Amino acid sequence: MLELPAQIEAYLFDLDGVLTSTAEVHARAWKEMFDDFLENWARRSGDPEEPFDIEHDYEQYVDGKPRLDGVRSFLASRDIHLPEGAPDDPPSGLTVNALGTRKNILVLKKIAEDGVQPYPGSMRFLRAAVAAGKKTALVSSSANAADVAKAAGFADLLQVRVDGLTIAERGLAGKPAPDTFLAASKELGVPAERAAVFEDAEAGVAAGRAGGFGYVVGVDRVGNGHAEALRAHGADAVVTDLADLLSGGGAPAEDAAETAAEPAGRGR
Repeated sequence: MLELPAQIEAYLFDLDGVLTSTAEVHARAWKEMFDDFLENWARRSGDPEEPFDIEHDYEQYVDGKPRLDGVRSFLASRDIHLPEGAPDDPPSGLTVNALGTRKNILVLKKIAEDGVQPYPGSMRFLRAAVAAGKKTALVSSSANAADVAKAAGFADLLQVRVDGLTIAERGLAGKPAPDTFLAASKELGVPAERAAVFEDAEAGVAAGRAGGFGYVVGVDRVGNGHAEALRAHGADAVVTDLADLLSGGGAPAEDAAETAAEPAGRGR
């Protein structure tokens, strides 16, 4: 049995860090790419550059965002300005597009080497949602989301996919804007107030709240104050595993019961 408000008809899942452990793979790819760039930049500029900090920089500037938005956001935090370039820029170039391409090459290499592992608790929850007749969608900023879902073995459990390719094709704004989640709920034929968002990134939780969704679940797999940050950005409940939202899963169900008694889509 699912411990979410009864009026919720559709479940919209982020991918990395929610359904699969690929968030950690992405973080390592971002660090490798940016550390190499920062070392090169320091040699050119003569100014020392601190390495990319996974604990701070990944969550603050790139997690949950479309790839190029992540590049721009982090560079801006270091007051570094590069030309946009073009999608076919070589990965060795010094443009926003080149850095994004380099990061994608690295993450695909790491996924090929290490494989893709879904979280067992997330798979139990996803299967329970499908069995309960809930509509499901994958909402990810990753352009590789389809391949990851297929490799992890749960693509057939998701009725709709809105991903990095969709963002580019439709010109959608990435998270923290709610556009991707709103597009998924529209495709499922369910209004936002009757849909739930499941996110591990602050930007994703903020997107769920901005879109007026009926319930926003934050997934904290890292600790170190992340749960508090997710709540501050609008999560109705924070869990360490989606299985916590199944009957008997633990304390987070209490949060869900309280929220079920409140109006859907309330502000924070």
